Amino acid sequence: MNLDITEWLEWFFSCLERTIDNVENTLQKVNRKANFWKSAAGIELNSRQRLMLNKLLDGFEGKLNTSKWAKITKASPDTSLRDITDLINKGILVKDVSGGGVRVTS
Repeated sequence: MNLDITEWLEWFFSCLERTIDNVENTLQKVNRKANFWKSAAGIELNSRQRLMLNKLLDGFEGKLNTSKWAKITKASPDTSLRDITDLINKGILVKDVSGGGVRVTS
């Protein structure tokens, strides 16, 4: 009977390490979002802006532009442009240097 558990321990500690890494990544994202909302507490935002900022902070895939904003928030393209421009003027969003979208300021 072989009582060597080395292979199992290696597997277990590998799983544990991945879990800890995932928890650290999640905590970084939660802290970033909490710090953002703490710093934006005194800034007037409408419900569409809050919705889209949460999407961006949660890791929105792709480039966020006026047409995507309009589709997600069910607003007109003109309203979406005003929302985005307002957030850029408030220093919350910046235009992507590569063009075609916006992102939350870091």
